[in-house]
Amino acid sequence: MSTDRVNGSLYTKIDNGVATIEFGHPASNSFVSELLERLANEFSKLSDNDSVSLIVLKSEGDRAFCAGASFDELVAISNLEEGKAFFSGFANVINAMRKCKKPIFGRVQGKTVGGGVGLAAACDYVYATVDASIKLSEISIGIGPFVIAPAVERKMGKAALAELSLSPTEWKNAYWAKEKGLFAKVYDSISEMDKELEFHVQRLASYNPNALAKMKRVLWEGTDHWDKLLAERAEASGRLALSPETKAALEKFKK
Repeated sequence: MSTDRVNGSLYTKIDNGVATIEFGHPASNSFVSELLERLANEFSKLSDNDSVSLIVLKSEGDRAFCAGASFDELVAISNLEEGKAFFSGFANVINAMRKCKKPIFGRVQGKTVGGGVGLAAACDYVYATVDASIKLSEISIGIGPFVIAPAVERKMGKAALAELSLSPTEWKNAYWAKEKGLFAKVYDSISEMDKELEFHVQRLASYNPNALAKMKRVLWEGTDHWDKLLAERAEASGRLALSPETKAALEKFKK
């Protein structure tokens, strides 16, 4: 069952050392700015929770995992301050995931676009189903996946980033994403995926939490400059969103 709240929903459940964050939005689990802020804050809060050893990130329903950022908010950008604030949403979430002391497991049950691909890339280990196709469509509307690009490149490599971003209308299937390193496991059904994911995280949560935290730091070595980098990318994206070419492209999508 999915939420009908216009600002989306975010719930966290903690069980046996595993914190499960579930987000939802009626527009294919896309993110309005308020929901992104809540998610970033949740990762920061769980990072310092001694009762949590690891985190699972999932979305509501059995269809799309995440349709990226809110299209309505993107269309409404009218100045650089608004543009930078809009694109800082995913920047702040990715940085919160990067800094989180706990390993983050992604559960991707369906199609994933734009910022949703960035979320998956910022997870440390991702379970997916065969329906979890991915696409970076930003270039087609006159912007680019600049904020999430560091996370995607870190996980999949620059060649995969180029293939995704420069073919913005093409869906890549889950097995392609697994081959490139975005997904660790791909399953035929949600039930099969959930069974294996539950077993994996419960077993992992029984191990030394200090070892898990140390492993998390190792996985993210070399990214200390991302606070500055992603802020710069957000501002650059905000400028592009104000360009006549992008405004014209967005008008076509509205129709």
